[in-house]
Amino acid sequence: MTLAVTPLSPVFGARIDGVDLGHLDDATFDQLYAAWLKHHVLVLRDQTISDPQFEAFSAHLGTLDPPPNQGAGRKSPPGFPNLYVISNKKDPAGEPVGALGDGEASWHTDMSYLQDPPAASMLISRILPAWGGDTYFCSMPAALASLPAALRARIASLSIKHDGTYDSGGNIRKGMQANDDPSTSAGTLHPAIIAHPESGVKSLYLGRRRNAYVAGLPLQDSEALLDGLWSYAALPENTYCHKWRIGDVVLWDNRTTMHRRDAFDPASERTMHRSQIKAKGALNRTLMTS
Repeated sequence: MTLAVTPLSPVFGARIDGVDLGHLDDATFDQLYAAWLKHHVLVLRDQTISDPQFEAFSAHLGTLDPPPNQGAGRKSPPGFPNLYVISNKKDPAGEPVGALGDGEASWHTDMSYLQDPPAASMLISRILPAWGGDTYFCSMPAALASLPAALRARIASLSIKHDGTYDSGGNIRKGMQANDDPSTSAGTLHPAIIAHPESGVKSLYLGRRRNAYVAGLPLQDSEALLDGLWSYAALPENTYCHKWRIGDVVLWDNRTTMHRRDAFDPASERTMHRSQIKAKGALNRTLMTS
């Protein structure tokens, strides 16, 4: 079987048609994986897979990462500790059943505050709101290519701290202390320019703008440099907006993309299940090859 691959934009992303992720043979999986490495974001619509099938497909991609620690803590579907719930729904006691609520989620790379962030993330839509909640992706190889030559040369040997204090909704992660000093907040250093461990493609590597810090620079200089980098990170021509339908599965590469989410109707439920796939080998060692 040859996959039907339709580009989502001139720069990156593709829609894959005619594939049932719950019943996938090895040859089709290999084509799907190759398409993911090439296009960085894959959209597969009309998937009716259960959580066991979603988890099984995720595990085919690699070893699963546990859910991240968000403002609401670590939220998993019952019986599936390796999956993660993103939802604004609350239980009868008023406790969130998922993370991130109904507000905007700012541009970010998943879990890049860790020493070894996940290589891939994947969402399946379960319940959608009346309006809002679109997810945007931006191409980080394209962001790097958009940088002026002098700016690219300046950051070639620099590392950026990816803050772990706040989640992408701006909430303090459970167990963390509020800290808005980028030079002292909790986080992990990663090179500003990375090389993909499988494809070799180079990307600008950013996490979240809040509390980011360029190692070795005075704070004022770090802030100015980061503002400059972020002005190229999500140019409209390098961005794709995904408007969700029930049964959509979106798989993205955390080494070559960032993403954000629009706010949505707070009176409506929006529930997604997500998986994260570990990088093959220590990410920091991979990044330092760039």
